[in-house]
Order: sequence, then structure tokens, then C-alpha cells
Amino acid sequence: MTSDASRGEIMAAGQMDEISPYEPAPHVYTRPNPIGRFLGGLSRRWFTVALAAGLLVSAAGIGLLYVDDTNNQARVNSLTLQNESLTGRAQSLNDQLTVTQHQLDVSRGQVTQLETELEHPTLGIWNTQETLHGPNEWLSSTVPDTFTYHLKLKSTAPMDVSILNTDQFRSAIVCMYDGQGSADYCLHRSGATWGSLGVTSVNYDFPLAEGCAAYLAVISVPGGTVTITPDVTATYAPATTATGTCK
Repeated sequence: MTSDASRGEIMAAGQMDEISPYEPAPHVYTRPNPIGRFLGGLSRRWFTVALAAGLLVSAAGIGLLYVDDTNNQARVNSLTLQNESLTGRAQSLNDQLTVTQHQLDVSRGQVTQLETELEHPTLGIWNTQETLHGPNEWLSSTVPDTFTYHLKLKSTAPMDVSILNTDQFRSAIVCMYDGQGSADYCLHRSGATWGSLGVTSVNYDFPLAEGCAAYLAVISVPGGTVTITPDVTATYAPATTATGTCK
């Protein structure tokens, strides 16, 4: 007899004979699902399509980046050319500015010169050619006051040139009238403020008349026929005080 675990009772021998012997569980075979396989293949196809699309997008992005880089490089080249052009124009403008500055400096110099000339004009005094025949002919020219006297002469033979004040000129005239000598002798040997004897050219600036109206220039020759070519001018330059013999 055997006890019944569930009831706590003893089982009879006949009942024990009714218990089936142990058999292993049968293996279950599942039929392949065609829909699943279709969906799995479809998933792989979509993955392939997505991968291809991703590659196309990447390639397109790379292409866009290349095109953008090319455009940027072209812009850089264009800006470089523009910068070089602007640099050239700046250099050209700088050269023009230098030329203009030079012209301005020249113009300023000319204006300064004109202002000086307006303040101190130079005037022609005597430029007529004259001929002297022997030692008793002579030429004279008053030296204007308030001017610097520019005595410039040329001659075809030796001449005597002096600048006399009024007292010296009076003495020369007395000498001639008294028969003390020729005009050439008396004019240059009775006293002179300035003189140059036996020359064929003179170029002298005389300033003592700038503040004194008491001078004259005299020209004579020792002998023969001599042609004198003057180019005498005077520049306005009034002195602030008396000059020369007027002091």
C-alpha cells in the first residue's frame, strides 16, 4: 500500500498499477512564418536604402562643401586682386600727391617771390646804347633814392665809371671849368664815393641811395670812340634811416 500524499491515505496495489510510466515531452516544430521572413527582408532593404541615402546625402554634403570652398577661394582671390588694385591706386595717388606737393611748394615759392617783388619791385632805369667820342664827352645818370642801384655796363673799349655825391660832382664841374683837365680827368679825380677805371664791364650794386637822394653815376672814356651798352636797374628798398652822405 502507498499513502496518498494529497489525502494522507494508503493507496491500494491496484491503484498503483493504473499510474502511467514517465514519457519525455514531445519536441514542438514551428512552421516558418513567410510574413516574418518578408518583413525581415524588407527591413534589410530599408536599411540598405537608408544607408545608400545616407551616403548620397554625405556625398551631396561633401559636394556642397567643395563648391562652397571653391566659391570662398574665388572670393579670396577676388579680394586679393581688389586689394592689389587698391594698393596700386594708393601708390598712384601717393605719387600724384608727391607731385602735387612739389607743385604746391613751387607755387608757394613763386607767390613768395611775387610778394617780394610787389614789396620790392625792380625797375629798368637805363638801357639805351650810347657812344662817346674822346675824353671830353661824358654820360651821367641820377641814382634814385629809396632804391638799390644796380649799375651794369659794357663797353667796346676801356671806360671810367664813378658814383659821386653832389659835393663831389660840383668839384668835378669846377675842375673842368677851371681848365684843370679833361672831363674824364676831373670827373674821376676830384673825389668819388665809388669808382672803377679803365674797364670794359661793370656790375655793381650801390645801396647808399636807399636813404639818401644825393648821388649820380658818371661815365667817360680816356680817349677814342667807345660805345657804352647800359643795363641799369633799381630795386625799391627804402631805408628806415638816412644813409650815405645824408647821415
